[in-house]
Amino acid sequence: MLWKKIDSRAAYGAARLMPGVLVLLIGSVVFVLDQWSKSVALRTLAEGPVAVIGDWVRFRLVFNPGAAFSVGESITPVFTVFQAVVGLGVFVAAWRLRSMWWAVTLGLVFGGATGNLFDRLWRPPSFSYGHVVDFISVGSFPVFNVADSAITVAAVMIFVAAVAGWEAFSVAAPQEGDMKFGEAMSGQERE
Repeated sequence: MLWKKIDSRAAYGAARLMPGVLVLLIGSVVFVLDQWSKSVALRTLAEGPVAVIGDWVRFRLVFNPGAAFSVGESITPVFTVFQAVVGLGVFVAAWRLRSMWWAVTLGLVFGGATGNLFDRLWRPPSFSYGHVVDFISVGSFPVFNVADSAITVAAVMIFVAAVAGWEAFSVAAPQEGDMKFGEAMSGQERE
């Protein structure tokens, strides 16, 4: 009997960590892809834009001191602080998630926020005033990057989850035997 208690608690503990680990894994992949794509853009687009699909899809190098759509160009440090707070908030929330859907969603937010935060902290003109590197141009839509794309996909996922009523966090810790290992990983409770 003691072995079953220890085993079920260990399995439940491991299952509870999975969403947090997934947030960090997805966030790390998004961050690396974002920074890698920006470094390629900086090396290859300095000479000018490159047409991918006529004039509709182009790679064009832009340095954005503001937020999305270049809003708030004069308050770059505010966006720096905001992105740091979002990144920290997602990191803290990751360990309380009960749903893999929300783990993927917050992983995209975490990777996107930290990707653009890195630019604001370390790119010219100076620390916390850095300009975000944008390079993907589609039609007349504002130029964006991989981090922006991840955040946009996450916003759609948040909308879907909100409409569907999917909870992100556990309300109370389950008692021993309330969930099986696989159910805890998927966020589904036993009936």
